[in-house]
Amino acid sequence: MIYNIINIADSEKNKEDAARILYSAFRGKGKDAWPTLDSAREEIAECIASPNICLGITLDDRLVGWGGLRPMYETTWELHPLVIDPDYQGNGLGRLLLSKIESTATTNRIIGIMLGTDDETLSTSLSMTDIDESNIFQEIKNIINIKNHPFEFYKKCGYIIVGIVPNANGYRKPDIWMWKNLEKKSG
Repeated sequence: MIYNIINIADSEKNKEDAARILYSAFRGKGKDAWPTLDSAREEIAECIASPNICLGITLDDRLVGWGGLRPMYETTWELHPLVIDPDYQGNGLGRLLLSKIESTATTNRIIGIMLGTDDETLSTSLSMTDIDESNIFQEIKNIINIKNHPFEFYKKCGYIIVGIVPNANGYRKPDIWMWKNLEKKSG
């Protein structure tokens, strides 16, 4: 498998292909984030704006996925979004792209990456119970992936759950917040 990492902002074709991937990857999944191709194009424009970082992955010169980083704090940025064309998911391309995004981040003196991964489709055990102060930490600790939720992908890539926003996307539809330390540990 021969792939290349590209800058999405480098061509209009890249931007249009990125919008198509974003729209198609979330269409029909109960998510309202990018309900139209025009809304996906607006997201691309935001993601390529300075100082954001927006990289894509190509196979045989075809864009098959992309991801962006934007400032959240001075040295911790938000991964938003990371998306692979549904026809190419499960082949390690997301992991390759995420690894390149992380190395680009460290080159830019970013020491941590934060992300939110919504559970709008009742895909984790967090969507099966009412979350409050009495159970929030236990529910996070014991989270179960019910329907192929991406939090598990991020865990395999070294991210940890640092919290949730219960009902962020509606009743029992939490946003799961994850973080990764990019600093090399010494000693």
